[in-house]
Amino acid sequence: MRAAWYERTGPAREVIVVGEMPTPTPGPGEVLVRLAASGVNPSDWKARGGSRPMLAPRIIPHSDGAGTIEAVGDGVDPARMGERVWVWNGQWQRALGTAAQYIALPSAQAVQLPANTSFQAGACFGIPALTAWRAVQIDGGVAGQRVLVAGGAGAVGHYAIQMAKLLGAAQVIATVSSPGKAAHAKAAGADAVIDYRTQDVAAAVKELTGGHGVDRVVEVDLAANGALLPTIIAKDGLCVCYGSGKAEAALPFFPMILSGAAVRFFIVYGLPDAARAEGLATMTRWLEAGALQHAIGAVMPLEDCAEAHDLVARGEVIGNVVLDCASAL
Repeated sequence: MRAAWYERTGPAREVIVVGEMPTPTPGPGEVLVRLAASGVNPSDWKARGGSRPMLAPRIIPHSDGAGTIEAVGDGVDPARMGERVWVWNGQWQRALGTAAQYIALPSAQAVQLPANTSFQAGACFGIPALTAWRAVQIDGGVAGQRVLVAGGAGAVGHYAIQMAKLLGAAQVIATVSSPGKAAHAKAAGADAVIDYRTQDVAAAVKELTGGHGVDRVVEVDLAANGALLPTIIAKDGLCVCYGSGKAEAALPFFPMILSGAAVRFFIVYGLPDAARAEGLATMTRWLEAGALQHAIGAVMPLEDCAEAHDLVARGEVIGNVVLDCASAL
């Protein structure tokens, strides 16, 4: 099979190789998925850059992807053959991810993809969509709440805006960094958008919420935005944090203790089984109903895996970056 891999961490163009590898064979309880698309996420380029130790001498990157089940291992219903699926945790604590024509992984990690949803969209669910769902659902959900989505034009933010609305949020505000990103967040359903480069975010939130503040913040970068938190959050509000641009983040103690706010952390790779099952079921219902917009910002050939990593790292694309695995040479 054709695949992209690296055997040491470092700059994408120096370490990523594209070539031929043996096609994997599904083991007991596994399925073999012929991949049509592979999603590229920030965690992929960070891991390739050395943010975590390599699990094996050779790594095929990417945890997200979508395609068709081509073979099944012992213990898996043969009826799954030919099923359209999307996969999650393809390269989490595993060496061989989705930047390839095939992946073998546990059957439970291949989720049926509704017929009305493209493979390219399916390659965006494992990390961006599930992260967004968890951020708006955890600790009681957002029904009736005022919600601020930081980075509302990002891959997670775009889904979080939509899901907050679907789950009954009273008001959804998004922060962005450009007029183009503002339009993208508004199209996803944001009630208001704040350009943090040109506007005073705290003042804008105060005005938009009538002085109440937001009940929940969906936070993409706690290191960058921690100081802002007590100026925008409502009394006893919640900040759900799924990312940080730096290894350490600081919070102003006295403003935070006076706010009574809580900060909840989670990592999508390690969702509890019950929560993941609920998320998968909810997302399937939404997909079948056509309730979600998908933002595919760029589709690139598998051969351009290194360029795709650099593109995601630079943050130049509005929407998800996806590799086309089906047409690999």
